[in-house]
Amino acid sequence: MKLPDLSLASGRHLAGRVRSYFPGLMIAVLVALAAQFVAEHYGAPAMLMALLFGIALNFLSEETSAAAGIGFTARSVLRFGVAILGARISVEMLTSLGWGMIGLLVLGVIATILFGVALARVIGQGPRFAILTAGSVAICGASAAMAIAAVLPKDDRSERNLLFTVLGVTVLSTIAMILYPIFTTALGFDDVTAGAFIGATVHDVAQVVGAGFSISETAGETSTLVKLIRVSFLAPVVIVITLVWHREQMRDGGTRTPIVPGFVVGFLCLASLNSLGLIPATLGALLAKLSSWALLAAIAAVGMKTDLRNIIKVGGGAITLIVAETLFLAALVLAGISFLELT
Repeated sequence: MKLPDLSLASGRHLAGRVRSYFPGLMIAVLVALAAQFVAEHYGAPAMLMALLFGIALNFLSEETSAAAGIGFTARSVLRFGVAILGARISVEMLTSLGWGMIGLLVLGVIATILFGVALARVIGQGPRFAILTAGSVAICGASAAMAIAAVLPKDDRSERNLLFTVLGVTVLSTIAMILYPIFTTALGFDDVTAGAFIGATVHDVAQVVGAGFSISETAGETSTLVKLIRVSFLAPVVIVITLVWHREQMRDGGTRTPIVPGFVVGFLCLASLNSLGLIPATLGALLAKLSSWALLAAIAAVGMKTDLRNIIKVGGGAITLIVAETLFLAALVLAGISFLELT
């Protein structure tokens, strides 16, 4: 009896999946390219443009040939983008700032998340939404929002909450990019202190770079370094969130999920390799660029999967929460920098 050719069958299955994903993936990539073009030529945030363009193409995710690829991009390409973000992180980069500043950044992340959860209870917002918004504010804006959303349990409001959070942190980052350089100048900060404040408080990397270099080259380099250290906290925070929800799922009899998501393992592995000097500078720069494009395409796909009418339903409480978290982080960092300068 002739045995079936399993390799041929699996190859056909893989080819079928690629064909089903290709249209939606290409649409997301084209939206990302359009968003980047607008960002480079008109100074608009690329993430915000990708999000808005994606929302305008929402109809494509509804039972069309592109639907499978859009879902794949919003899920798998997103995780891939977060994983290779680890190539930008190294232990040397962490220690170059000094332990006082690192301690302040760690405190900022923990305190902002706790503040967000506490405030959410007062104003009637759920804990998942609070962790999503506070984590994105405390760490790295839209990238953190997408990574945290990937490990939080899903419900009928998950995509709406993610889209609102990405939109919120992007808009707030843009406002901060304009106001914070004026604020630091008014306070009489030197370039290094101003860069540290901007890197520790502005949500998205692109806006940190824009705000820092608008002051000086020294401020820009400092702000970028501080920001990348905040990005390095993404993996530990995602692991803690996964552990908390994993324990609750097990207690409630839910489905067993991996304790450490695969994309977080990838992030940590690349960060470790980069710390050991095993990732060449050229490859590191390529992976950083690839990560930016993957996240841009992923947020475009998230926009396509979400109806704008659902975002409007989040209400004033959600807006209050994300604005309050932003102001809390800025006040905490300002107090911390003042303390470090005195000591």
